Amino acid sequence: MATNAQIGAVPGFSARRLSPELLAGAERGDRQANLRDLARINRWFGGHRLARTLVREVARSTEEIRVLDAGAASGDMGRAIRRELPRATVVSLDRSRSHLDGAGERSVAADLFHPPFRPRSFDIVFCSLLLHEHSDAEAERLLRGLFRLARRALIVLDLYRHRFAYYFLPATRLLFQWHWITLHDGPVSVAAAFRPGELLELARGAGLENARVRLHRPWFRVSLLAQREPDA
Repeated sequence: MATNAQIGAVPGFSARRLSPELLAGAERGDRQANLRDLARINRWFGGHRLARTLVREVARSTEEIRVLDAGAASGDMGRAIRRELPRATVVSLDRSRSHLDGAGERSVAADLFHPPFRPRSFDIVFCSLLLHEHSDAEAERLLRGLFRLARRALIVLDLYRHRFAYYFLPATRLLFQWHWITLHDGPVSVAAAFRPGELLELARGAGLENARVRLHRPWFRVSLLAQREPDA
């Protein structure tokens, strides 16, 4: 299991640095502004495109399947998946009910470590921009639990820890008018993010022996795809 998370260290990018994010304790107006920024980042800088690409690898657009969007927040990634899989039923899961205001009717607020679903309740479990919020041990546990819910595949999409990604939002704050919480939580999230080898090590620790991890440039994202064997 990876053990390279450091709490409170100066960002050096060779190891993870976990620091508190502000979104969870924000007031409604600030929270909604930050969630809109996250949706813009996903739309303009590869999140939606990568989500559609990844689900295409494990499902056809004509299939009637169930997808769990774990850590869904406003549900923008789930909507991107529905554009690729128009016959899919997407359920949005987030620990905060207030984050799910725009996620639609099929949304559930619950503890992500104790989701209210039976094993293999979904064909695909999709998880975006969530894993980096947790310690290595918690992330490994989360991977194990989310994979348990998937009949076909677990897809994880998250940030890539890199100097360019860390400074991108502050450098473009005037151009894009990012909210102040976005300007704080964005670099914090990048500093806590994973390199591909670290993510693969966590997957193996979680028992996902066939997991495939990829780096996606120029989007500064990493993905993990863990599929079950057809007869599993």
